[in-house]
Amino acid sequence: MSFLASWPTGMVSLLVLLLLGMPISVALTLIGLGGTVAIIGWTPALSLLGTTFFDQGRSYSLSVLPLFLLMGNFVVQSGIARDLYDAAHAWLRHRKGGLALATVIACGGFSSVCGSSMATAATMTRISLPSMRRFGYPDELSTASIAAGGTLGILIPPSVILVFYGIMTQQDIGKLFLAGIVPGLLGVLGYAAAVVISVKFRGLELATEPKLPLADRLRALKGTAGAIVLFVFVMGGIYLGIFTPTESAGMGAAGALLLTVLSGKFSVSTAFATLFDAAKTTAMMFFILFGALTFTNYVNLSGMTRDIQTFVTSFGDGPMTVILTILVVYLVLGCVLEGLSMIMLTVPIFYPVVSALGFDLIWFGIFVVVITEISYITPPVGMNAFVLRSVVKDVELGTIFRGLLPFVAMDILRVALLIAVPGLVLFLPNSM
Repeated sequence: MSFLASWPTGMVSLLVLLLLGMPISVALTLIGLGGTVAIIGWTPALSLLGTTFFDQGRSYSLSVLPLFLLMGNFVVQSGIARDLYDAAHAWLRHRKGGLALATVIACGGFSSVCGSSMATAATMTRISLPSMRRFGYPDELSTASIAAGGTLGILIPPSVILVFYGIMTQQDIGKLFLAGIVPGLLGVLGYAAAVVISVKFRGLELATEPKLPLADRLRALKGTAGAIVLFVFVMGGIYLGIFTPTESAGMGAAGALLLTVLSGKFSVSTAFATLFDAAKTTAMMFFILFGALTFTNYVNLSGMTRDIQTFVTSFGDGPMTVILTILVVYLVLGCVLEGLSMIMLTVPIFYPVVSALGFDLIWFGIFVVVITEISYITPPVGMNAFVLRSVVKDVELGTIFRGLLPFVAMDILRVALLIAVPGLVLFLPNSM
């Protein structure tokens, strides 16, 4: 185990374990504990491990995670996704590519009350793909619009990944949620532009439907009221200081339960299934988080942060050079690691570096999540593409990835915009 005293061998060992299919929670804990033992010995290392798991396990701030997961599960059960899609469809059905545009917008709306990228992609696949196929949309466009739209689930609050980031870096989760709103809206606009570009560039002659009267379009918005009220209630409470993020998670879960009851889709059996699923996912994510914190202890003791800072500044000590270097590292890692694994692996390494260089950690959190969104839709480990493939088995992965190219281009453009204008991220949290 002494070889883990050197962080390069520790990182190689971690990557080998991940590539062999070991769960990231186990891999992070094993390497983190093994490396800590190699540096400070068994007794203090085990004491540090116990403190990490025990203190974090009873942390009040961590209760935000199961409550938002419960909120997302009730939202899925309530049928809000169908209402959002129907409303967007009513307004866009007469435009070329209108069904794909409606899918992107519905994904953005659903993400604002769900918080999970893969849940958004899986839900919208079942709702919107049959309509697009019925109107002759090519699989490249239809699947890509769903896969890309689904990535918004990890950015538009409430976002589970932002909760993880906030806990690991000790940043205000409420401010992180507010910081994700504008970049999330930019993502919706960028993906809508990608749909328009795809339709025009490929010269697609897609079927449209007659434009609905204004009264009918306004009537269709009624189904979105629940999602809008829930989002405004949760985020408005945080922004105005009425709720803490943890309290807002509880209020959001209660609100989502109420929406499920009002929609007529509540039953005791489904409620127990929803609670069990939230508990199971919470346990899994807690172990991932505790593993990441154990790995962070190893990172701090091994001198990795200092060496990484020296490495990234070797390309130039300007802040922009450092950020661009980190951007390249994330884009490369995104080709071999899924999003949550990538964040848990890299945030403990990079956040002390960017903090020491004077970057705002709220901004950096959004920057990291937007880059992680790209990893959800790029080969060979684009998780949203695999989710789609598991639901729609007659579409090849290559078809999905080809359709995603314009969406990836829009994501790169969004990253560049956030680097150039950090105020887009920081305006709302700074006004809190």
